[in-house]
Amino acid sequence: MNSAKTLQQSFTLPCGVTIPNRIVKSAMSENNADNGGKPSERILQLYKTWGEGGTGILISGNVMMDSKALNEPRNVVVEDEKHMAELKKWAEVSQKHGSHLWMQINHPGRQSPKFNKDVVSASDVQLPMKSLFPKPRPMTEDEIWECIEGFGNCALIAKKAGWKGVQIHGAHGYLVSQFLSTLTNLRTDKWGGSLENRARFALEIYRNMRKKVGPNFPIGIKINSADFQRGAFTEEESLEVIDMLSGEGMDMIEVSGGTYEKAAMMGAGKKVKESTQKREAYFADFIVKARARTKAPLLLTGGFRTLEIMERAIENNELDFVGLARPFAVFPHLSKELFDGTRTEVHIPPVKTGLKFIDKMGFLDISYFSKQMKLMGKGKLPNPKLSVWSVFFNFIKETMFK
Repeated sequence: MNSAKTLQQSFTLPCGVTIPNRIVKSAMSENNADNGGKPSERILQLYKTWGEGGTGILISGNVMMDSKALNEPRNVVVEDEKHMAELKKWAEVSQKHGSHLWMQINHPGRQSPKFNKDVVSASDVQLPMKSLFPKPRPMTEDEIWECIEGFGNCALIAKKAGWKGVQIHGAHGYLVSQFLSTLTNLRTDKWGGSLENRARFALEIYRNMRKKVGPNFPIGIKINSADFQRGAFTEEESLEVIDMLSGEGMDMIEVSGGTYEKAAMMGAGKKVKESTQKREAYFADFIVKARARTKAPLLLTGGFRTLEIMERAIENNELDFVGLARPFAVFPHLSKELFDGTRTEVHIPPVKTGLKFIDKMGFLDISYFSKQMKLMGKGKLPNPKLSVWSVFFNFIKETMFK
């Protein structure tokens, strides 16, 4: 049996914190908080289960730093310390067996459904799904700085609650990603135009966080390799932003890709070369280019399914951490199984209705695996035969009527 010796190696981040192994549960939206964005007992049960699996880092689903800007009705919200007791318990149950719990901090920007009263973004560019997402208004200069401060405050609260790191969500078309892309950032001030200006928002968020949490607390970022849309954030621009982030001292850069319109992070809307398919990960070619540009620790998420390929990617020095998301919604103790040799590959069912205009939207995949996580939050086992259509109609119901 393969004991995954490479994946079990520890790794020390630039800030000095040592991660026990090379597997990361990448973020998946739990959408299962109590009223007011309070972390629920269901979420605690879910992470207790994941924590038993021995994964190096457990990255939370996107935690919203502003209660007025929710991506889903049941997002966890951390804009002050009113949920401190629950956040401490979350950290405790997750980290009992050695895993490090990181908080993914996010603002949805224009990807805020209509139940939000005031939707903002870098500019007033609306999503094509107009029945679900209203037209945003451009943020003022003061609002931009308030948002930056909010990201930093959220990171500090995570540290106070005993979490071992944070991640800025700068991918998948959310607010940080909206500032980076010329498709959604039409500004003519210092926050738009040149790539340096468009990247300013992400860099200032990192600087604010670092000032608040100090030099020895891990800060990472999730960034798109590209948006896979004409006129949007490109691969070369992503590499340049990675250079900028590395220069700031970022502890980990997670590579993903796509937006709600082009959900490449789910393997949709992206042509994959045969050489890339053999390496499984959706963004395997890009990570090699990133490695050549930066010394910052790299995490690659999306598509890994076999132990052999995961280990080879690290042994070839293409990346430092293997990110897995959806497999953890079906196999919650996956890391432990890989380490002890009881599992050498993982395959999950495709989430498709057969209707292209629905299947290309990232929210269906997110909602499907969110439902699996809710089952685990109730102490039940995941259900690989869960109906995709039931998940779709439930999403519409929650989005339109809550």
